[in-house]
Amino acid sequence: MIVILDNGHGNNTPGKRSPDGVLREYAYTREIARLIKEKLESEHGIEIILLVPEEEDISLGERCRRANQIYTKQAKCDAILISIHLNACTDGSCWGKGAGFEAYTYYGVSKSDILAECLYEAAEKYLPGKIMRTDLSDGDKDKESGFYILKHTIMPAVLTENLFMDNKKEYRHRPRRRLSGVRLRTSPRRGLQAGVRTQLHRTRRGHGCGAGG
Repeated sequence: MIVILDNGHGNNTPGKRSPDGVLREYAYTREIARLIKEKLESEHGIEIILLVPEEEDISLGERCRRANQIYTKQAKCDAILISIHLNACTDGSCWGKGAGFEAYTYYGVSKSDILAECLYEAAEKYLPGKIMRTDLSDGDKDKESGFYILKHTIMPAVLTENLFMDNKKEYRHRPRRRLSGVRLRTSPRRGLQAGVRTQLHRTRRGHGCGAGG
C-alpha cells in the first residue's frame, strides 16, 4: 500500500497563518508531511508519496489528478490519502478559542471512515488533553464534508485539521532548526504516523480500508 500525503495550501495562498503572521500553514503542513515520510519509510518500510513537493500552492484539480494517477497506476489501486491542514476559527486578524483535532470524510459510509477512525484513535493517544472534534450522529467519529479533495479522489481519503494556529494555547515559539522556531504546542505528527501504522496493520489483517473510497 502507498500512503499519499497532501500537504495543504502553498506559499502564495492568501491568509492561512497565525494572527502574528509567524506560523504559516503551508510551511507547517509540509514539515509534518516530510517528517512523516522520513520516519515511516526509514523505520517501517512504508512507501509515502508527497502529493505536492512544490512550495507554491497547486490547484485542487491538479492535486486530485495526481492522487488518482498514483492510485490507479503506481499503487495499482492500493493507496490511501491523508490531507494535512491546520485549523482556524478566526479570519487571522485576532486570536481565537477554537481547539482540537478533527477529521473529515466525504458524505456517506465508505472505507474512508475506517481510516478516519484509525487517525482519531491515534490522535487521542498522542494529543493528550486535546479536544477531539467529532460528529457521532452517524455512528462514527469523523465529520463529513464535500471538500474537493475528498469528493474528487477515488481512494480512501481523509482531510485532517491538526489543532488551531490561531489559538495561543495550541501554538508557541520554540528554538529549533525548522520553521524559524515555530511550532504548535503539541505536534500532531506522531498521531498521524501512528494512525497510518494502525490502518496498514488492520489492512494486512483484513480489517482495514483496502482499495476503493
